[in-house]
Amino acid sequence: MSDILTHLDAGVMTITFNRLDKKNAITAAMYGVMADAVEQARSDTAVRVVVIQGHESIFSAGNDIADFLNNPPTTTEAHVFRFLRSMAALEKPLIAAVAGPAVGIGTTLLFHCDLVYAGDNAAFSMPFVNLGLCPEAASSLLAPRLFGYHRAAEALLLGEPFYAEAAQEVGLVNRVVPPTEVNAMAQTQARKLAAKPLASLIETKRLMKSGQAAQVLAQMDLEAASFGHMLNEPAAKEAFGAFVQKRKPDFSKL
Repeated sequence: MSDILTHLDAGVMTITFNRLDKKNAITAAMYGVMADAVEQARSDTAVRVVVIQGHESIFSAGNDIADFLNNPPTTTEAHVFRFLRSMAALEKPLIAAVAGPAVGIGTTLLFHCDLVYAGDNAAFSMPFVNLGLCPEAASSLLAPRLFGYHRAAEALLLGEPFYAEAAQEVGLVNRVVPPTEVNAMAQTQARKLAAKPLASLIETKRLMKSGQAAQVLAQMDLEAASFGHMLNEPAAKEAFGAFVQKRKPDFSKL
C-alpha cells in the first residue's frame, strides 16, 4: 500500500500520511507524490479544497533520516522543495488535521495551511538547530510573524516541542479536539468550504496573502541555499552520526 494516499470526494482532495510503522516519516518519494497531488489539485477543476492528514496517534515524525541521508535535498528542484513551493502557491483552501507529534516539516508545512485542526495530543516541534541545520518552508519568516519574535525564537532556537493549547494560543491552530475527531473535523470544515463559490474563496485567500507571497517564495529559496550548505558542515554530520549511532550529539567543539 502507498505511503501517501490521495482521495477525491465531493470536491475535497485528501492527502493522507500512511506510513504508520515508520511514524509517518517522509521520504523523498513521498514528497514527490505529495507535490504531484498538490499540483494536480491546483489545476483540476474537480478539486475545490485540499486536506492533509495523518493518524490519530501521529501526524508525521518529519524527514525519514536514513532516506534523507541517502537522498539529501541538494537542489531547489528536490521533491521536498517542490512540495513546499506547491503548497505555498496553492490558490485553493488548504486544511491540515494534526494529531500526535508533528516534527520538523510536520510543523512548518502548517504555516501554508489556511485552517489547522489539532488533536489535544498534538506536539509540534522544529528541531532544525538540534540537527545542525536551519529552518525551511519559510518558517524563519512566517513563525516570527505569527508567533511574535520571542516565541518563534524559543521554538526555532531551542527546538523543543510545544503542544496543542500553546499552538492555538499563538494562532497556528484554529481548534483543538479529541484525537479521534480531528480528521473528521477537518473534513467537515472542508465540505463547508467546498460548498462555497470557489472564485470567492480563491480571491479572498489571494488578497490575504498578497503582501507576503513573493517574500515567502524568496525566503524558501534563501533557506534552501543555507540548508544545502549546512548539510555538509561538521555540526550536521555530528548530529546525524549521533542519530544513527543512537547517542547524544556533542557540539562542544563546533
